[in-house]
Amino acid sequence: MTPRPAPEWCISPGLTDYASALAEMEARAAAVAAGDAGELMWMLEHPPVYTAGTSAAPDELIDPRFPVVSAGRGGRYTYHGPGQRIGYLVLDLNARGRDVRHFVHSLEGWVIAALGEIGIAAFRAPGRIGIWTIDRGQEAKIGAIGVRVKRWITMHGFSVNLSPDLAHFGGIVPCGIADFGVTSAASLGQPTDFATFDAALAFHRDAFLETVSCGAQNSA
Repeated sequence: MTPRPAPEWCISPGLTDYASALAEMEARAAAVAAGDAGELMWMLEHPPVYTAGTSAAPDELIDPRFPVVSAGRGGRYTYHGPGQRIGYLVLDLNARGRDVRHFVHSLEGWVIAALGEIGIAAFRAPGRIGIWTIDRGQEAKIGAIGVRVKRWITMHGFSVNLSPDLAHFGGIVPCGIADFGVTSAASLGQPTDFATFDAALAFHRDAFLETVSCGAQNSA
């Protein structure tokens, strides 16, 4: 059997317009579904923007101080902005296993492992979407997960707060969870640049892909 080509690992410097990134990601997903392109793992950063998932409630948009864009992914309102690492994954679950829950669980594990490499103990919280940690004795969200799967091709992925302006989250109820705050690597006293975090993600990338592909056995 011919080995599967590794997904393209792409890091975009500077700020990438959200709408442009969304269009590019959707085009790549269509090309993957058609067999005209390979998979993609895309790391980028956006200008300030609020994105609305398919479950976003109008009353959770408190102060639309930044552009509000319909994302088409699952979930509710999320903020993206400078200082936040975004990871968009265009992966083919037809070959890796048609199990969306397994994919999301694997994605969470990858981000948690990468955060561990930079000294942040992160975890899943039962009943709450996202990546969590302890900030000054309280549980706080450091990363968001939001995916869309179309024709078993994944889109969107994760965001991790390295050093964003946390006040920008005040314009929404992040992911519809009002009882817990948000935090960042910088706020936790673990300032981390993009290159360092990207290296942590890359270190655990192959293990993540192997874990995702185990879903093929589950769905066989």
